Amino acid sequence: MKTLLFLCAAAVLAAQNTARKPQSAPGSAPAPARDSSGITREQADEMIRELREIRRVLERATTPQRQEPQPDPKAKVTVSGGYTMGSPTAPVTIVEYMDYQCSFCRRYHMTSFPEIKKNFIDTGKVRFVARDLPLDFHKNAFHAAEAARCAGDQGKFWELRGLLVSNADKLERGQVDGYAASVGLDMGKFKGCMDGHTHKAAVNRDIAEAGALNINGTPGFVIGRTTPDGVDGTILLGAHPYPAFETRIREYQ
Repeated sequence: MKTLLFLCAAAVLAAQNTARKPQSAPGSAPAPARDSSGITREQADEMIRELREIRRVLERATTPQRQEPQPDPKAKVTVSGGYTMGSPTAPVTIVEYMDYQCSFCRRYHMTSFPEIKKNFIDTGKVRFVARDLPLDFHKNAFHAAEAARCAGDQGKFWELRGLLVSNADKLERGQVDGYAASVGLDMGKFKGCMDGHTHKAAVNRDIAEAGALNINGTPGFVIGRTTPDGVDGTILLGAHPYPAFETRIREYQ
């Protein structure tokens, strides 16, 4: 596009130079001024006008246009199975799709989530639902998601989940086993669950659900009014600061 603008400007200058060439000497019969290509002054003036218009069009095309903010897409999620935190009768529900190896998820859980938990989940105003969305390019994310669910079989889902997400860069299988032992799991049962991929299908169901909602990055959230079978609200993507979540939650209270 810059090349076109340059050529257009050059053409305008050339046409202007043509239009400025001396006309017939005083006293001689008037005749159309022509350059070596046989272009008259009138033709040159018309070329200038056309080229200037082309230049304006090209400049508008290369000038960033103001984009109006788009509303967050609406979404409905059925909440069945999985793990929830907070009162089942809370007026607002948050469903989070998370990748344990995602640094942005870790940032959210270290900054915004504690405030959300203290002010809304623990006070009965929000029901929080955990979903898995391990991304393909994070080699440790899928088995971390399985590990949290295996811990859930022993009543330790939230304890291991917190350790996993806070150690997003240290999720090799041996390290995950160490976290599992630290929260007091029966390691024989835990390793059997992991080696047998007991919860692989459940993790894949979460991935499919996120895909149906066009949530392709993490963390991703559906925040809205609690319904008899789930939540009806809007999608929010990214590790936003706490005030962004507070504003959205209050919209649905």
